[in-house]
Amino acid sequence: MDWLEEPLFRPPAEAESLIFQVSRGCPHNACRFCGMYKGVRYCERPLRDIFGDIDRASESGWRSVRRIFLADGDAMFLPFGALCRILEYLNEKFPRLTRVTMYANGSSVLSKTPEALERLHKLKLSLVYMGLESGNEDVLRLAGKDDTAAHMTEAVRRLRTSGIKTSVMILAGIGGRRFSDGHVRDTASVLKEMQPEILSLLRFIEVPGLKMYEGYEPLTEYGSVREMRNLIAGLELASTVFRANHSSVPFPLEGRFPKDRERMTALLDQVLAEGSLDRNGAGKVPLFL
Repeated sequence: MDWLEEPLFRPPAEAESLIFQVSRGCPHNACRFCGMYKGVRYCERPLRDIFGDIDRASESGWRSVRRIFLADGDAMFLPFGALCRILEYLNEKFPRLTRVTMYANGSSVLSKTPEALERLHKLKLSLVYMGLESGNEDVLRLAGKDDTAAHMTEAVRRLRTSGIKTSVMILAGIGGRRFSDGHVRDTASVLKEMQPEILSLLRFIEVPGLKMYEGYEPLTEYGSVREMRNLIAGLELASTVFRANHSSVPFPLEGRFPKDRERMTALLDQVLAEGSLDRNGAGKVPLFL
């Protein structure tokens, strides 16, 4: 995919997807916990350039592709008309296409009418990745999140009504020691309202280049896993695929709610009791986050 520019990020589940950058960077780019697009000036790419990338891919062996991911940080931020034209062209050039996905913020979803989202779904936009991070409004505000839990909940509802599925991401440790209990409680409450089809749990690790809010005290590796355990134990989800397989998590964990909740909770209880987790620091930080 030599038409892509770095830095480029995509969800782990999109490893086999064809990727097109419809924008560069993130239109918000103020989250203290995220260093993905720091130093990248946000811009929407001209349609002629996007169509040129699509033509090159279609003519170079990708014509039978079924899955496409639209980058960058919030592709839903693009105007509705531009998104429609991009999706229409993708359907024209890739006749076997079945699924298009993207990152989106709650506010960008709510900027689209229900009718607009239904149109995007008919053009095969099937799933949106959304970072809730926390259900606690104080945590979201202090962490620089340009959205509220209430807005993101409404965005998920609007997407579901249009037929578009959601994969929601939450962050263990984002509230630090001070807000840990509130983060667990409120995140579980918001997710009960959202009922996303997919839920991914990642762990926040403060790395060079990121500066959290004043007074933030990071959780240790042990504290983060304990918080993960309490989050999972408190989730009331009717039918949600759960993944905690990001490199930030000390060990992979997957299941489906509600049937696997007790199994995953018991596994985390066992890990916490083994004494192998770092109680004084973040533990071994992975090379790539």
